[in-house]
Amino acid sequence: MAKIQLEIVAPSRLYFKGEVEEVTVPGREGYLGILPGHAPLLSYLKPGTISFIQGGGESSFFTGNGYVEVLPDRVSVLAEEVIGPAEIDVEKARADKEKADRLLQSKDSETDHTAALRLWERSTAQLEASSKK
Repeated sequence: MAKIQLEIVAPSRLYFKGEVEEVTVPGREGYLGILPGHAPLLSYLKPGTISFIQGGGESSFFTGNGYVEVLPDRVSVLAEEVIGPAEIDVEKARADKEKADRLLQSKDSETDHTAALRLWERSTAQLEASSKK
């Protein structure tokens, strides 16, 4: 089976480097599925789950904002933040999601709905990544 080189990097460290069969990343307009031989592209990443298949098993990481560069033989993820599923504080993510839900439903003109939406996206993505332990 053909493979593609994947590298996941954040300012704090290199989180993953290795050959994988496929990669899924959270692009700005939705999730992108990447297989070996994919057409080159550069995309903005939004908070979400990076998942990949390696040796028949699936692994995943939460990612914050960042960029992905795709070449036919390589995928490079550069993210502001990366968290492994076991490192996610699930209770905090649940509390943040509930807070964001309340704020998004608020009719108060003082509520920053854009910030609430970012909090909701981040916490939802963390909960999704944590479920893939």
